[in-house]
Formats: sequence, C-alpha cells, structure tokens
Amino acid sequence: MLLSTMASKIRPMHRFPHVVAVALGIACTSVAIAHDYTLQRLRIDHPFARATPPGARSGGIYMTIENSGAAADRLVRVASPAAASVELHSMTMDGNVMRMRAIAGLDIAPGATVTLGSAGYHVMLVGLVRPLVVGDGIPVTLTFERAGAVDVTALVEAMTPAGSATHGTSHAP
Repeated sequence: MLLSTMASKIRPMHRFPHVVAVALGIACTSVAIAHDYTLQRLRIDHPFARATPPGARSGGIYMTIENSGAAADRLVRVASPAAASVELHSMTMDGNVMRMRAIAGLDIAPGATVTLGSAGYHVMLVGLVRPLVVGDGIPVTLTFERAGAVDVTALVEAMTPAGSATHGTSHAP
C-alpha cells in the first residue's frame, strides 16, 4: 500500500520534463522564425542566408532594413568572419543576362524600407570559409553612416524550390 501511494505521487513529476521541453521548443522556434535588431531608428528584420552546396565559393545574405527616423542613413560596410570578403551588391536583369556589381553603399531614406533579397540588393559573401549549413548562424556586422554599427546573426535556411519567393516565413527574399 505504501509503495502504490508513493508511486502515484511520483508519476505527475515524470511529466514535468516534457512540459519544460515543449515550452523551450516553442520559445526557440519563435526566436528562430522572427528575429530583428534595432539600432537607433533603424530596424533590421530577419537577416538570413541560403544553404550552399559543398565547394561553393560565395553565398548571399538577405534582410529588410526599415528607417523610422526623420533623417536618411546609409549602409556603408558589412563584415563577417564567414568569408574572405563581404560586399554589398546590386543585381539587375539585362534581357536574359543577370548583372551583379558591387556598390559602395545603400541609402535608406527616412520612413523607407529597403529589402535586400535575391532579386536586387543583397550582401555577397565571397570566399566562404566553409559551406553555409541549414540551422547555422552567421555573425554579421552592419555599419551605417549615421547610426553606427550593429552585430546581427543571419540564420542559414534551406534553399527553396526554383521560383519560390519565400524563405520559410512570410517575408520575401
């Protein structure tokens, strides 16, 4: 009788680790899905990169930058230990030919939102130290002319099917 009474008291405690694991899983998932950073009046929303195949020499980082301030700012430098060099790029289509070129900076007008995505402006990682693997976080420092520097983490996400415009959330790349 004493053993059965003790066993009934112990069983509810056995569920506690499961409740904690579920709560931690939900907390970690929401952090991984929606992450943003604030630097003065600039908001950097969901920096991310696409996974690269073994042997790839370059990769891209994408994000949205919103300027809620009354003055313009300019993204003037991007740095990361994930690559030998990091460049701001502009991509345009000239007929059926994709043209990519490095740019000196990216203006963020007051009240504007600028999207760095696969079909326009983006951050180019040149000379990758190692492949970009799904689930990894890439440390990146964004330096703005007026607001200064902010360290962000670009989460590496899976490649999407050709023609897809999403990266796992409601944002467009």
